[in-house]
Parts: sequence; structure tokens; C-alpha cells
Amino acid sequence: MRPARLLLPAAGLVAAALLAGAAVPSGATARGPRLAVARLQYEGDDWYANPSSLPNLIAAIRERTTLAVEPREIRTTLADERLWDYPFLHLTGHGNIKFSDADAARLREYLLRGGFLHADDNYGLDEHFRREIAKVFPDRKLVDVPLDHPIYRIVYPFPEGLPKIHEHDAKPARGYGIFIGDRLAVFYSHESDLGNGWEDIGTYADDPPAAHEAAIRMGVNLFVYAVTSGPGR
Repeated sequence: MRPARLLLPAAGLVAAALLAGAAVPSGATARGPRLAVARLQYEGDDWYANPSSLPNLIAAIRERTTLAVEPREIRTTLADERLWDYPFLHLTGHGNIKFSDADAARLREYLLRGGFLHADDNYGLDEHFRREIAKVFPDRKLVDVPLDHPIYRIVYPFPEGLPKIHEHDAKPARGYGIFIGDRLAVFYSHESDLGNGWEDIGTYADDPPAAHEAAIRMGVNLFVYAVTSGPGR
């Protein structure tokens, strides 16, 4: 059986790896660690929502940083033995989500060992995600991520926090998180809909190109933070 560990880059990678907006030098990806963005499949509703979102985010990470990201999204379940190889899990959907007891235990172990979960409320996910993440961490609460947290400035500055991308009900976007020690292990983008913003421009007529760019920038921040933050205490 594969050892239950995550293959995360060393902390020394941070300074050398981040060149936001710069072209990736020829051959740079061959020298770095192989990283992947993984979409989490779960029991319930549409885990597959926003089909063009992750391909566009991955392309941006490859173009705007020197991180050697796999060019295609990975689709994984919590039972997959390869789960430990993926430092970044993305979860989205519009409605119900269900974690079995085994799923919850597996996700907890993944996060405690240094993994990162980004949950993106595609409107309708909120009550279900809150219920299920409480199974994973009954001893830790979702809290507002402070505006001075590195996730809002590690590559691109977001002094006002999570950007509002797609409008549904006029509520402000909020970034919630679960911390393990001083490491942010779960980031929950609520009332923002980053995934819509990552999709192809024109997919949603009322989302201007500026919203797409803001969403992409926030996504780059999420991934870079995930792969450069060490395991918490």
C-alpha cells in the first residue's frame, strides 16, 4: 500500500517559484516538482460543475508561475490511493454533498498530513458543505480568513479579501477557513463563485472579463499557498 504521505515541495521553493505575470522559462517545469490540481468526486450532486474552470486555472498557473503543474486536471475520490500525491483538492457543486464516515476520516487525515481543500460554493452548496465538513473536523470551526492572511497576497494582492465574481443574491463574498495550527488547510469561497469566473470568457454573459481575471488571480493565490505552506501543528 502507498505510504500515507503527501509529496509537497520544500519551503525553499517559495522564493524561486513565484514570478507572477512572467513567462515560464524554457525547461523550467522539468526542474520542479510535478504538481496537480485534483477535482474531488463525491456522492451527491454535480461535483463536475464548471467543466472549463480547472483547465483554465491550470493554464494560468503554468503561464504565470514557474510551478511545474500537470497540464490536465485530475479527478479523484477520497478512497483513491493516489490521493496523497495531490496537494490541492477542489470541490464544487450546487447542492447536496455526502461524506461517509470513512470519507470524513480519510479527508481529515489528508488535511492533517499537509493537504489543502478548496471548496467553492456554486450557490446551493453551503448548508451541505458545512454539515459535511463538521464530520471531518468536529473539533474545528469554519472561521473568517483574516484579510491580512497570505492567501490574499501571496502572488496577487486582494486587500479587500475574496472577490465577488458571479451575482445571485447581492450578498458579499466571504472567505472561510479551517486552520491546523497556523496553516490554512481548508478554504471555503462563499457567495463568490470563483469556478464560474474560471470558466471560458463568455460562458456567463453577465460576468465581464475583469471578473474572469480577478477569479483567475485568486485561484493562482490559492494553489500557490497550498503547495508552499508546510503541514500545520
